[in-house]
Amino acid sequence: MNKLLSQIIAAILGLWLATLFVRGVVIRTYPSSNFFGFSLKYQWEIIVILGIVLGLLNYFLKPVLKGLSMPLELISLGLFTIVINMALLWLLDLMFDELSVPFFLPLLYTTLIICGLNLVIRFFFVKKY
Repeated sequence: MNKLLSQIIAAILGLWLATLFVRGVVIRTYPSSNFFGFSLKYQWEIIVILGIVLGLLNYFLKPVLKGLSMPLELISLGLFTIVINMALLWLLDLMFDELSVPFFLPLLYTTLIICGLNLVIRFFFVKKY
């Protein structure tokens, strides 16, 4: 549960920081923006929803993708994880019209911001038993 919560918080903060500092990453609000019938009028609401969905994708889908790509993980000494994280962020971009992340460098920078925040949050706040 702590891992899921840390991934959601890192995704929310990472998307917010990416919209502030990475050129090309844009989160828009549309008049028809809603999430399961709830109207979304402000940018922070959309960032929270996007962060929750990205955190859930990281928690449930990322282990499956890492298992399937284990040979590439071994060959690249774990650097293929960045490609997996970029693919999950790109999938989030495809799922929601409100998020716009251009293809390579902004996607890479946003992924690195989210990964760095996830490491920091898990190091300081998630206790190992």
